[in-house]
Amino acid sequence: MKNVEKSVLILAVAFGSMAFTTPVKKSINPEKSSIAWKGEKVLGTHTGTISLQEGHLEMDANGITGGKFIVDMNTITVTDLEGGSKGKLEGHLKSDDFFGVKNYPTASLVINSAKKTDYGYDVSANITIKGITEPISFVLNEHEDGTMTTKLVIDRTKFDVRYGSGSFFDNLGDKTISDDFKLDVKLAF
Repeated sequence: MKNVEKSVLILAVAFGSMAFTTPVKKSINPEKSSIAWKGEKVLGTHTGTISLQEGHLEMDANGITGGKFIVDMNTITVTDLEGGSKGKLEGHLKSDDFFGVKNYPTASLVINSAKKTDYGYDVSANITIKGITEPISFVLNEHEDGTMTTKLVIDRTKFDVRYGSGSFFDNLGDKTISDDFKLDVKLAF
């Protein structure tokens, strides 16, 4: 009888430890999450927002083990302009000159690994824009209110977004647009 009890105990411990190591999905709340973008050019900057369509983190007892986030590229908005100028720039950003949202309606970020730190996580991921995937690393900060934030700098030319890039076109002068754009991301759950 002791062997049976010992076997049951071993199975209970094994199944119990599996429960703590099997990742669980922690879904974001798209309505409470946000992405603000900033693009720079020689004569100034433009700012705007874009919305997360869906996303989740995969977590176990030790923290983040993975995750995936989908961005709705059709939600690109400009916040520093109004009226016709706003609509014109939004249309241009959605066009094939920039993000080609008709053919690429979403962008994604997939977390490959995350290392827990004092401030949150050091994350390694793959980001896909216009069907092109590139590696990216960033810091994901945890906050007491349960949200997480990060700032990303993305070289748009790696994703075949070359319009106005001084790296590919000569004589652009004051019409040159920076290759890098910045994202300020807040994840709420």
